[in-house]
Amino acid sequence: MSGLTSIIIPTFNGLHLLRTCVEHIRAYTDTPYEIIVVDNGSRDGTGEYCVREGLLLVSLPENAGFPVACNHGLRLASGDQLLLLNNDVFVSPRWLTLLQEALNSRKEIGIVGPVTNYASGIQQVKVGYADRAGYILEAERWNASNPGLWLEVNRIVGLCYLFKRTVMDRVGLLDEMFSPGHYEDDDYCYRARLAGFKLVVAGNVLVHHEGSASFRTRFPGGFQELIERNRRRFVEKWNVDPLQFIEERGDAS
Repeated sequence: MSGLTSIIIPTFNGLHLLRTCVEHIRAYTDTPYEIIVVDNGSRDGTGEYCVREGLLLVSLPENAGFPVACNHGLRLASGDQLLLLNNDVFVSPRWLTLLQEALNSRKEIGIVGPVTNYASGIQQVKVGYADRAGYILEAERWNASNPGLWLEVNRIVGLCYLFKRTVMDRVGLLDEMFSPGHYEDDDYCYRARLAGFKLVVAGNVLVHHEGSASFRTRFPGGFQELIERNRRRFVEKWNVDPLQFIEERGDAS
């Protein structure tokens, strides 16, 4: 029995994405879950939509950024597993059951992520679909139990980030120094590994990612600047360059 999974979705003026994200969760999840939407001060009817749909809602007065929003959701979450999900990620058949299978396969595995059409590092895979219907057809074939496709890694991208509550109990919340976002997921992976947890990419789970939609809307000119600033903050904190994790295979420690 895997227990309850708390799915935490931060969002900012992304109702068109959030609606599709929630529809996919409801259509393709066959294990117990709750959805917690953390609204970062949207002005597009997100709050009203969440109330209407019966979703748990944390409504922040202004955009406090991704790590802050995630932490609000994590504090409210009641699940044995915690899942941070970007509002522009659309899940597919059996996604959560298969991620849980990888997560619970060994006690020391702490964080698991899927593969996707759009991500940095080894989680990005080549896909053949051109539209949402094609994606679901491809994922139907892709998403099957296959431990041979699990890969131990040093880093998992935070777009769809499943971890055990014991990880949060030991490691804590996301570091809000990285607000509005980028590298808070690398930082969390690093802290989890220091605490003795293993990280696994489940190559047998495919999700669709639209790709940094909120950030590009909010920081159209300074997107790259923001990434570089937070990379420097990571280096200052740990005296390690997180870019090395992107290409690494396996656990180098």
